[in-house]
Amino acid sequence: MKISTKGRYALRLMLDLALNNTGEYITIKSIATRQEISEKYLEQIISLLNRAGYVKSVRGAQGGYKLAMNPEEYTVGMILRLTEGSLAPVDCLDNDDCSRNNGCVTREIWIELYDAIRSVVDRITLQDLIDRQMNLVSYDFSI
Repeated sequence: MKISTKGRYALRLMLDLALNNTGEYITIKSIATRQEISEKYLEQIISLLNRAGYVKSVRGAQGGYKLAMNPEEYTVGMILRLTEGSLAPVDCLDNDDCSRNNGCVTREIWIELYDAIRSVVDRITLQDLIDRQMNLVSYDFSI
């Protein structure tokens, strides 16, 4: 399984909104500058996040975006599923119409892999990523 740039950028965008949360709305331009991502691409992604209710938006000169919920309420899995769709490593895990499902030994491997993916992405929240980022920033490299 490979996460697309859309999924990776959506996660970075959400993390940026969380890290820069002052209560004010944040412009796509400022996020694009900090993240070094095209504004046009971020506009497409933020539109998807907005429709899903993950962010709030305000138009106009003082407009922008902010998180609709607290960072601990978002999981990495929520964001990736919104942008990527299923996180299953093979199609047969999303539907049971494969004629080989009952006697397929390899399906057990795919189920284990899928369970491992879900156990990671559904456990890590945006707040966890904020905490990890703060630990990186506060680490003293002069030792």
